[in-house]
Formats: sequence, C-alpha cells, structure tokens
Amino acid sequence: MVAEDLQQVRPVGALVQSLRILRHLAAIGRPEGVNAIARAAGVNPSTCFNILRTLAAEGLVSFDAQDKSYRPALGLVELAVGVLGTNPGDLIRPELQRLADDYGVLMCLWHITGDDRIVLIERAFDPSATRVDLPLGKRLPAYTGGVGRVLAAHRALPQPEIHAHFEALRWQAAPSFEDYAASVTDAAQHGYAMDLGQLYVGVDVVGALIVDAGGVARYGISSISLAGQMDAAARRAIGEDLARTGLRLGAQLFALPATGSAPSPTLKT
Repeated sequence: MVAEDLQQVRPVGALVQSLRILRHLAAIGRPEGVNAIARAAGVNPSTCFNILRTLAAEGLVSFDAQDKSYRPALGLVELAVGVLGTNPGDLIRPELQRLADDYGVLMCLWHITGDDRIVLIERAFDPSATRVDLPLGKRLPAYTGGVGRVLAAHRALPQPEIHAHFEALRWQAAPSFEDYAASVTDAAQHGYAMDLGQLYVGVDVVGALIVDAGGVARYGISSISLAGQMDAAARRAIGEDLARTGLRLGAQLFALPATGSAPSPTLKT
C-alpha cells in the first residue's frame, strides 16, 4: 500500500480508543480506575472497561483487584523491545525525510546540550534540490537561529537574560536586539521561529522544538533553504508543520499527554 493510500484508510475505532487508554496510563505514572481512565481518554466507560479487560488479558495492563485500578504492565515492554535503545535520530529520521521531500529543504535534527549548545545529530534532504549543507556534529550556541529563538521563548527567559545571550552570539548579518526579542515573542505564540539571512547570509532557517514529558526541550528541528527558494507563505507553512511535528514527536518519544562562530555552510547542487 502506498503512502497516499495510508492517509485515506479509515481508523479502527476500538484500536484508536485502546491506544488513547494506554497513552494515558503511560503518561500519568500511577494506577487509576475505569471511570477516571474513561474520562481522560474520552472513551465510553462501558467500552473502556471492556478494552481494559482485554488489555489485561493480553498482559499490556495489570489490574489491582483490591482498589479496582489499572496500570501499565510488562507486556508493553515486550512491544517496545524493537525500539528500546534505538538512536532517537533513527526514529525521527522518517519525519525529517518527509519534511525535506515535501518542502525541498535540508532538514536538521539538533540535540540541545546541557552547556547551552545545539549539536547536529541527524539530517535529511532531497538529493535533486539545490541546497546548503551542514556536517553532522556541527555545534552552535543554543540561542542562535530559528531553534534558538523558540528555545528562548520556551524557557520564558527574562529580557535581561535574553539580552545577555544575544550579546554573546555571532552572526553574519546581526539583527537588532529589538528585532531578535520580538522574534522570541512571536515564537512563544506560534511554536516556531525564523532566521532569515542573519545567522548565515543568504540562508533562511525555520525552527521548532521537541519537548519531553517534563517540559524540557530535548531536540530542535529546523529547515534550511537558500534565500528566495521559499516565499513568506511557504515559510509559514513549514513553520506550522514543524511545530505540529515537534509536538507529535515529543508525545511519541516521551509519552506526553558563550560566543560561538558560525562559518558559512557549503552550497550543494
């Protein structure tokens, strides 16, 4: 079945409801009764009870007869064995490739480190498109580019701290602090941010975040294109797609309900 056909398949209701129940139990981290689970998962209580009985029989949840509650069971671990220990980049790469193919851009996955750096750990691109390139392992200051603006917004940094980070950044065409601060404010509203020829002259960047269940930004995802390859509407479209994709990946991966130089990237054709 081709990808287009998959998008047209009608979801199986019982399976969708079962997954909602399992995701809810995985996210809360404590036992819960049928009625509470049904409300949280948006499932009819009677249907929820039958699904939970089936999941318990299959070893995916465990039932405590004393307090009539359910919690995740070891059967879930058996299902996850194939991905446990997998490099997150391997799990995220299909989404990177989709975005690269859909928009004809270089897509980058950045690991956000504890020392306020972002490190390029995965990338994807359309081989037929003219593009820029960045090497795996590339390190940049955390608050630079599109990802950096969203990170500053996500961390709700006060203006003096944003200014201190801004002063430490190096740009090929530096924005004013007022413009940078305004873009951080916009990022808080939209979930994505843009760097248009400022970090690298002639290169446009759109970035978003992947956040874990504790609200910690773990990864950044960004599109990188040559100036003029995308108009404003296309940049907004990919920004909205990146924000949605980041939220979805965060839920899937984490069970959600100083000065740095910026040498020019290499032009690829």
